[in-house]
Amino acid sequence: MQIVIALLIGAVAGWIAGKIMHAKNGLLINIIVGLVGGALGGWLGGLVGIGVNGWVGSILLAVAGACLLIWVSRIIAK
Repeated sequence: MQIVIALLIGAVAGWIAGKIMHAKNGLLINIIVGLVGGALGGWLGGLVGIGVNGWVGSILLAVAGACLLIWVSRIIAK
């Protein structure tokens, strides 16, 4: 069940980050970007002392990480 929840949070976070960053990706890419962004956001949040509890905090941190991931990927792609 936790895998399904992680996929849902990843999909939502990837979709929101895609809208914020004006990226045009499909559902699978949104899920991947959201999951990797969630891991990145959680890692960076832990470094600066930001801890989250609950769905909203998890999604916000995942969105922040996914936006950062999209931004870095655009810089590398140029």
